[in-house]
Amino acid sequence: MTQRKHKRFYKNVSVGEREGGFVVLLDGKPLKTPSRSAYALPRRALAEAVAEEWRGQGEQIDPDTMPITRLANTAMERVPASRAPVAEQALALGRSDLLCYRADTAPELAARQAAAWDPLLDWLAERYGAKLRTGAGITFVEQPAAALAALRRTVEQLDDFALTGLSAAAAILGSLVLALALSEGRIDAAEAMRLATLDEVFQSERWGVDAEAQARLDRLGAELAAVERFLRLIRA
Repeated sequence: MTQRKHKRFYKNVSVGEREGGFVVLLDGKPLKTPSRSAYALPRRALAEAVAEEWRGQGEQIDPDTMPITRLANTAMERVPASRAPVAEQALALGRSDLLCYRADTAPELAARQAAAWDPLLDWLAERYGAKLRTGAGITFVEQPAAALAALRRTVEQLDDFALTGLSAAAAILGSLVLALALSEGRIDAAEAMRLATLDEVFQSERWGVDAEAQARLDRLGAELAAVERFLRLIRA
C-alpha cells in the first residue's frame, strides 16, 4: 500500500550511540517513531541502514522507499504492544504450512514439491524438534501437538526485532518453515520465493505466464528481500 509522502525537513543524517542502543540523528536530533517514542536500535549496522534510507530521500520523504525503517518501527512499536497476536499469526501459518500440502492431481508437481520441501521439513525436525506431517490435496492436515509446541517455544523466545522479521517473512511466503530457514540464513530470499512458488511456476510452464500474477510475485520478492536484509542486520 502506497503511503503518504512528506516534505523533507532535515539536511544531515548520522548515527549515534545512546544507553539502550543506537539512534539515528536528523540534524543532530534523535529520530522518533511514528508515535513519537524514542528510537533504540540493537545493532549499529541496522541503525546505519535506517540512516541510509533517510539520507537517500529527496525533497519529499517517501515511506515506500524505506522498508528497513518500516520494519524497525514495527519492531519498536507494534510488536512490543501485541507480541501474542503477532506470534499467533506466524504460528497459524505453521499449523497449516505450505510445505505440508502436496499436489494430488499433478504427479510431476508433487515430485518437485517432495524434492524441494522434504529436506527443509527434515531440517525443521532436527533443528527444532518439530516433525510436521504432510498430506495430498487441500484437506487440513492435523499436526502433532509436540511439533506445534516446539514451534511455539521457538517463536515465543524471539526478541521483538527477530519476531518482526520472522512474522513478515512468514506472511509473504505462507510458510513458517521457510521463514525460519530464511531467518537463520539457511536459505536466501530468492530461494525462499522459489520454494514458495513451485505451484505458480508449474502452472505458468503449462499455461503461460500471467503478467498480473508475475507482477505480484515480483513485488512480494522485493518485500522479502528487504525482510532478509533486516534479518541479516539484526544478526550483525
